[in-house]
Amino acid sequence: MEESDVALAIRAGEAASGVIRDQFRGPVTRYDKEDDDFATQADLAAERTILDILRAACPGDRFLAEESGATGDRSDRTWLIDPLCGTRNFAAGTPLVAVNIALRAGETVTAAVVADPFSGEIFWADGTTAAVRRDGNDHPLVPLSASRLVDNPSPYTDWFSAGRLMADESFTAAFHPRVLSTSLALVWVAAGRRAAYLVDRDLRDDVHFTAGIAVCRAAGCTVTGLTGQPLHTPPHGLLAAADPVTHGRLLDIIAGTR
Repeated sequence: MEESDVALAIRAGEAASGVIRDQFRGPVTRYDKEDDDFATQADLAAERTILDILRAACPGDRFLAEESGATGDRSDRTWLIDPLCGTRNFAAGTPLVAVNIALRAGETVTAAVVADPFSGEIFWADGTTAAVRRDGNDHPLVPLSASRLVDNPSPYTDWFSAGRLMADESFTAAFHPRVLSTSLALVWVAAGRRAAYLVDRDLRDDVHFTAGIAVCRAAGCTVTGLTGQPLHTPPHGLLAAADPVTHGRLLDIIAGTR
């Protein structure tokens, strides 16, 4: 039987997760990038593993990867790959990282995988269905806002300030801020472990968030830009909430902090 795109992405995510686990808390080699960013040998090795698997199965596709950039033919199928989201956590010996793989066919994400190397969970979506795979079994994702936990890794920009939001009394009365420092927290919204996730940046062609956004959407989360506008339109940003009520409350709070 021919392997589906989701099954292929899961296989690649599992293989990359194994690479990350094998190198965790061992010697770390840093490769400096721009703006105080860096990659490690695990980022590079995990990315090579993913690309080898995807290219062997889909040699005519295009690939956009965090470390190696754009490669492959300009087809209408583009794989977006973040091999190790949470590099600083990994380098510090903190087991909070994710492997993000998404396939965009035209303008639609048709396969998405977010793998947690240390829990062994694989969050996946095929455009309509969203589930988490544990020990080979798939469980439907059910967004819930009961935790009141909100992840907000955004820096200060021209209009949005995470610090100002977290100091706002209406926010602290309703929610509890968290900063996990990996996009793993985004799919936790879909899984009912976070009430919402916010980030202030343009997420078009973003290898860090494309897979997680697709999982949240397929799970039924409310997903927009930071002012409630359609995603990928000005002023950009992301607000993924477990339900419309939580989404509306956060929109009101954000508007009040501008």
